[in-house]
Amino acid sequence: MPPVFAHGRLRLYLLKLLDEAPRHGYEVIRLLEERFQGLYAPSAGTVYPRLAKLEAEGLVTYATEGGRKVYSITEAGRAELADRGGELADLELEIRDSVSELAAEIRADVSGAAGDLRREMRAAASASATQVEDESWKAAKEELRKARQEWKEQARRAKDESRRAREEAQQARRQAKEAQERAREEVQRIAGQLQEQFAKSGGVLGSLAGAWLGGAAGTSAPTASTPEAAPAADWAEDLTPTGDPVRDLDRLLDRFRDEVRDAARDHGVTPAQLAESRAHLAAATARLTGALRTP
Repeated sequence: MPPVFAHGRLRLYLLKLLDEAPRHGYEVIRLLEERFQGLYAPSAGTVYPRLAKLEAEGLVTYATEGGRKVYSITEAGRAELADRGGELADLELEIRDSVSELAAEIRADVSGAAGDLRREMRAAASASATQVEDESWKAAKEELRKARQEWKEQARRAKDESRRAREEAQQARRQAKEAQERAREEVQRIAGQLQEQFAKSGGVLGSLAGAWLGGAAGTSAPTASTPEAAPAADWAEDLTPTGDPVRDLDRLLDRFRDEVRDAARDHGVTPAQLAESRAHLAAATARLTGALRTP
């Protein structure tokens, strides 16, 4: 079988995928497999060295998220894509041709194997007819019938397993979505309860929530228990936008959770700090959910 990508073409296609959106190496491999309809998937040993070479040439850059490198195309990479626009169009046609060729080869292999099996069956039947008596011939026919039946049963089981796998995958996706919705509803419910408790309690917790709201809006000074309020403008600026607001919000929430958790592990948490943290979280939740619900 001829190579799927000619020399230098995989490099060009990697730039195209990163121009669409920042991605980590596994996403690149998965997308290539999807583009080839599952008939071809490059190995990690093929993709990662090329990404590293593109990064060394200044055509891509990366940021580390959750221990993984997320690659993004640079202006130099976009310039090369623009210079090679005609070649990229030819490459898209080559990929479609490669998919058709791979599918044809698979069909030919299956057809050839089936033809070989039929010829072997005919040869076995012919030999049995000339070399054995009637009883042996009947036994051979029975074995052939059983073999055909077994082959049909195996094909049926394979089809059923494939169908079950698809159904399980769909069910898993549904369950994940439902779990996400339940978690979001639970967070909103808890936030509402906390807000109600804070409204009833007043006093210190109410003033802490007001201080947090004022600090988030840039209208009050840091509290006595907080050394200095962190500037909001440049917080998490190292997270490169992906173009998907929902995904970017998830990344910001992950960063917030990790920083607060690290601070708690490094310095410990007192009961007074826990109460203050609850007030901050309730106020932030109210502001964020209110902003997200605003059209």
